[in-house]
Amino acid sequence: MSIVLDEPAAGRQRYTYEDYCRLPEGSPYQLIGGELVMTPSPTPYHQMVSMKLVFKMAGFVLEKGLGIVLYAPVDVYLEETETYQPDIIFISNERLSIIEEKRINGAPDLVVEILSPGTGYYDLRSKYKVYEKSGVREYWIVDPHSKSVQVFCLQGRKFVLDREVEQQGTVQSHVIAGLTVQVESIF
Repeated sequence: MSIVLDEPAAGRQRYTYEDYCRLPEGSPYQLIGGELVMTPSPTPYHQMVSMKLVFKMAGFVLEKGLGIVLYAPVDVYLEETETYQPDIIFISNERLSIIEEKRINGAPDLVVEILSPGTGYYDLRSKYKVYEKSGVREYWIVDPHSKSVQVFCLQGRKFVLDREVEQQGTVQSHVIAGLTVQVESIF
């Protein structure tokens, strides 16, 4: 099935959330910088890493009653030209009101992006900056190729690298208090 959207309205150079909503349900696109960016299906290895991390995070969060962990695809609306589908998100109990019927309306407390060849550039550049500006408190970048995890924490209005582990070692969340992950257990 091919997807055809009209070009952005005259005088507009970018697509908006309204345009994005006209895509058929399940369309493999994210709205990044006003562009509809096709995101190919993840590889089986990407999905295995994602599943292991989701189980660890969700199990801990549910056991402690801290909030909710969701995983892709779920729309996260950050601004009119920025709607993403992060691999994993955490929303604390205090902020559950950002969960709407069709989207997450605002910055999750924690976002995990698992790099893949088709989306890595966006995860490391464009989305990183928008997550930072939008107030995501913690951003994990997981690289299945190098078997590494970088944890960035928002300090003031900027992300600061809190911890980077490659191949083996432990990362911990400051947003999900008490959550630690042995990186070798997810790769």
